[in-house]
Amino acid sequence: MTVSPLGREIDRVEGRSKVTGAAAYAADHPIPDVAYAYVVTSTVAKGQILAMDTAAALDAPGVLEVYGPDRNLGLVTPAPGTQAALVENYAPLQDRRVRYRGQAIAVVVAETFEQARDAAALVTTTYQAESANLSIKAGSPGVTPQLPPPLAPPDLTILAPGVGSIEAALAASAVVVEATFHQPVQHHVAMEPHAAIAVWSGATVTVYTGSQAPVMATQLLAARLGIPPQSVRVVCTNTGGGFGSRVRSWNDSVLAAGAARRLGRPVKLVMTREQVFTMVGRRGQVNHTVRLGASRSGVLNAVSHDSDAELPAVGGWPLLPAADTTDALYQTPNLHIRQRFVPLDLPPTWAMRGPNEAPGSFALETAMDELAVATGVDPVELRLRNYATVMPGTGKAFSSKHLDECYRVGARRFGWSARRAKPRSRTDGQWLIGMGMATAIYPGNRSPVTAGVELRHDDTAVVSSATSDMGTGLLTVLAITGAHRLGIPVRKVTPRLGDSTLPPGAVAAASQATASTVPSVVAAADDVIAALTDLAVTDARSPWHGADPRDLTYRNGSLHGGGRSMTFGRLLAAVGREGLLAETRTELPAETAARYEFHSFGAHFCEVRVNRFTGEPRVTRFTTVVDAGRVVNAQAARSQLVGGVIFGIGQALLEDNPLELDTGRLAASNLADYMVPVNADIPDIDVHWLDRPDPQVGGLGTRGLGELGTVGSAAAVGNAIFNATGIRRHDLPITLDKLLPGSDPAGEAATS
Repeated sequence: MTVSPLGREIDRVEGRSKVTGAAAYAADHPIPDVAYAYVVTSTVAKGQILAMDTAAALDAPGVLEVYGPDRNLGLVTPAPGTQAALVENYAPLQDRRVRYRGQAIAVVVAETFEQARDAAALVTTTYQAESANLSIKAGSPGVTPQLPPPLAPPDLTILAPGVGSIEAALAASAVVVEATFHQPVQHHVAMEPHAAIAVWSGATVTVYTGSQAPVMATQLLAARLGIPPQSVRVVCTNTGGGFGSRVRSWNDSVLAAGAARRLGRPVKLVMTREQVFTMVGRRGQVNHTVRLGASRSGVLNAVSHDSDAELPAVGGWPLLPAADTTDALYQTPNLHIRQRFVPLDLPPTWAMRGPNEAPGSFALETAMDELAVATGVDPVELRLRNYATVMPGTGKAFSSKHLDECYRVGARRFGWSARRAKPRSRTDGQWLIGMGMATAIYPGNRSPVTAGVELRHDDTAVVSSATSDMGTGLLTVLAITGAHRLGIPVRKVTPRLGDSTLPPGAVAAASQATASTVPSVVAAADDVIAALTDLAVTDARSPWHGADPRDLTYRNGSLHGGGRSMTFGRLLAAVGREGLLAETRTELPAETAARYEFHSFGAHFCEVRVNRFTGEPRVTRFTTVVDAGRVVNAQAARSQLVGGVIFGIGQALLEDNPLELDTGRLAASNLADYMVPVNADIPDIDVHWLDRPDPQVGGLGTRGLGELGTVGSAAAVGNAIFNATGIRRHDLPITLDKLLPGSDPAGEAATS
């Protein structure tokens, strides 16, 4: 009998190819006769190109062509309100307008990368610079979001009967906490630089690139190139990280495809690391003000969350940090959410792991910790006293929620009972020791997906869907799910993804790929087993020809009935079939979606040490317990949760790209100056999941967890720092200069 791999520790099926260097990433595909492109970028923040001299570049060795405003690529400006316009609302190289510093203004194509790079340095540009709006200072004029849902959830005010306003509800509260927060620019910093190889065959183009959404990429590229989506194929066999940066197609793909069409030969374009920092979307700046009103025992009476987020004039992700966090987490009779944008002349923004939730949770969960201090209620107990059993405001039931168990299990595993409420109470020599905690929440997204399951005559199976594995382990999830449902070993299942020609798959974003794909694989496996049974009783060459299909059963890769058994491979061989395929589309039923709120939940517990003399903060212990439905692969789940927590530690302590307000330059746009956590910054992280299948989500009861670990973990670090030092910081990152003796937290105003 085959033991199901579901929920076990399963090695990645592509692991060997990756660690041995055999795995081909975007720029690795061996394409004959490929030319190399290099991007020239603007050096002013806003203005017009008066002149561009490309003569020296064109005369340089190996140069094939220089494309720019005077010799453009025939790209199409996306129509307002379309998905393509959401990424960037103009077409690169099509005009002389400079919208931000680091914008692509020309592309040099040569026989080698080095020749293209060196020639690009010979392009000289004369600008007419204009004054740029670059600052998101507190009190900046903002605009109300004008975007379709769910991108822009409406402002929200819910008041108890007889309460006239949120201000009145706060004024009637016995304890009020108010805090203003600032969070700076952050970047995805995926290991693989953004790159693309474009190969045309007649009127169709194949683009090899890193993508989190192969099918969507074909649509976006088609819109930019002015061709039908069916004329674009996107291949992303391996993707070296994304974290949101590869949900959309950026200018690496667009310019490579445009240049290859003009040149009439394949073109490879690999962005430099600095170009990735500017031309690829990032997490934008945001200011928040959170106000909490409660009884003296800590029961919430009013919650208010206002946010002003950066929205570049060129377009990008509309950061709405109160969405899906403050409106979903705690029970309160009075709730107010107001979200605005501040238009700026900066590079495009885009979704980054926990796009709204990570910034929103830092503000909310820090304010909750301040409420715990103000009321004298333990932070875990405070959250239990305000536990929401239904969605605040709507009253809809959660599909499954065991957050209270996460709090209790996490507190026990971490040793929370040893925490001392008074700051600076625990010391070890020159180190101040503190503990903090916070809540994690992330939407339990699921989208329509088609998956294919094919039984092969050699007793193997192929599971396919046009989604992407950017290192999250989805390839292995396909293999595990197929093996589980077909009752065969994982080694006999070949998973296929990363190609837009496969059955339409999920976007590997919003923690939905596993939750969306697993139900379709389960359904397709059931359908192919039904087709196998039908084949067995209808094909004259089958030993069960003419039998009643109800007398046949399928288990562990074989059909059984009438006193005989036969593997599906042997049956297919007997009837002369190479394979048998079922492709099945599933989605969450509309009735279920309307009835329930779908979220995953978690609880973070953190211990830090802060040097009393230097202010240096160090995370020394971290425990996370989550409720994310059933886990498909324990090994991958652990990896994703640990990675999410590391993201939060980086958000809390390290990540910032300072903006030069006189030039518009993001000054730390390289891997030397932009700080991310390394091994020396991270302790052993204890992660645990409840493994409670969600009965409403479908399939195996799986919800996403890839982003859950990021949400709230920065707040847990900040709350622990307060417990250690008595210093409360609302401006990230919390660097040692902000924790030096005599530092003034009152000076932490929300400015860039």
